Amino acid sequence: MPRLTIAIDGPAGSGKSSVARRIAGVLGYLYLDSGAMYRALARKALQRGVSLEDEAQLEKLAADTHIELKPPTPEQERAGSKNDVFLDGTDVTDAIRTSDVAQAASRLATIAGVRRVLVAEQQRAGAGGGVVMEGRDIGTVVFPNAELKIFLDASPEVRAERRWKEHQEKGDNLTVFPVLEEVRERDKRDRERKVSPLVRAEDAVIVDNTAMDVEETARLIVMLAREREKDFAAARGKA
Repeated sequence: MPRLTIAIDGPAGSGKSSVARRIAGVLGYLYLDSGAMYRALARKALQRGVSLEDEAQLEKLAADTHIELKPPTPEQERAGSKNDVFLDGTDVTDAIRTSDVAQAASRLATIAGVRRVLVAEQQRAGAGGGVVMEGRDIGTVVFPNAELKIFLDASPEVRAERRWKEHQEKGDNLTVFPVLEEVRERDKRDRERKVSPLVRAEDAVIVDNTAMDVEETARLIVMLAREREKDFAAARGKA
C-alpha cells in the first residue's frame, strides 16, 4: 500500500494532537508535532538572548538551526510524549515544555520569515509520506498536496469543556466560562491573523467530533485513510 501524507487542521480544542497521534499509531505512520519545532526554536532564541521583536535575527536563527523529530518509545508515548525533539543534535523533549518557551513559540509562529523556514523543514520531514501532521495550515500551506486532508472541528462549548478538563487535571482552579471565552478569542485570532490563518482546504474532509471521543474520531479517519490508500494503489496498478 502507498504511504500517505495526512494533514489535519482545526481550531483549538478540537483534539487534533490526540487524534493525530492515535491515527499514526494505528497506521504505523510518523506523527509530526509541528508545534514542537516552534518551541525548540523558541528555546534556542531565549538561550541566545535574541529579542522576540527582532524578526530578521529570528529568521536567521531559524535558518541556522536543525530540528529533528523522532517517534517516542512506547514508554514515552504512554506517558504522553508526542515526539522526541532534538535541537542541533541535543535532546530538548522535556526542556521545551515550559510556559516561557510556549509563550515565545506563540510569538515566533506569527513571523512570516520564521514560518517559511520551519515549513520547509516540515516538508522535508514529511517528503517520503507515511506521516500525520496537525496544525492550522497543514493542508493549505505545509502539505497542500497531501493525499488526505482533514478539517477537525467541534462546537466551541465542547472544545472549551475539553480545555477546562485539561486545566483541572493540572490543578488549575478555573470555571468553564472563562475558558469558553478564551476559546472564542483564540478562534477569532487564528482565523484573522495575517500569517497562515486557520482556513479549511477546499479538498479537506470535514470531521465534526462534537459528539465523538478521540478513539471514535481516530477510527473514522483511519477508515478514510485506508480507503484512500486502496484508491491510490488501484490507480498505480492501472498506470
